[in-house]
Amino acid sequence: MTKDRFHNAVKNALEKDGWTITDDPYEVSVGDVDFEIDLAAQMLAAQRAGEKIAVEIKSFIGGSNVSEFHTALGQFLNYQFALEEFDPQRKLYLAIPDSVYKSFFQRRFTKSVIQRNKISLLVYEPKQEVIVTWQ
Repeated sequence: MTKDRFHNAVKNALEKDGWTITDDPYEVSVGDVDFEIDLAAQMLAAQRAGEKIAVEIKSFIGGSNVSEFHTALGQFLNYQFALEEFDPQRKLYLAIPDSVYKSFFQRRFTKSVIQRNKISLLVYEPKQEVIVTWQ
């Protein structure tokens, strides 16, 4: 599996935010189909102890944000269905760069797709390796 360009930036941002990375990648098997979600993490701090997440990281650095969005959406939905069977307590996030969130993800169509499909977003700043917002 090829890691996304900003894989380590997101991993570092999660660790800075208090998450413990438990799997890199997180291997999920449902029936005869295997998936590799980029990261799995667990919060060990008192207030959010036991909270578990999986994160699919996307950079959106290709030629077309629309094409990358199609791919990201398809992966996210497949992973979400797989997690419902494999690890239903784990919440899935789509990690996207802050610059893309402020532009492409503010378009009416994109926002509507995100809302209708109940996609949780983790917005990150790749250079500073920080999480900007959870949505």
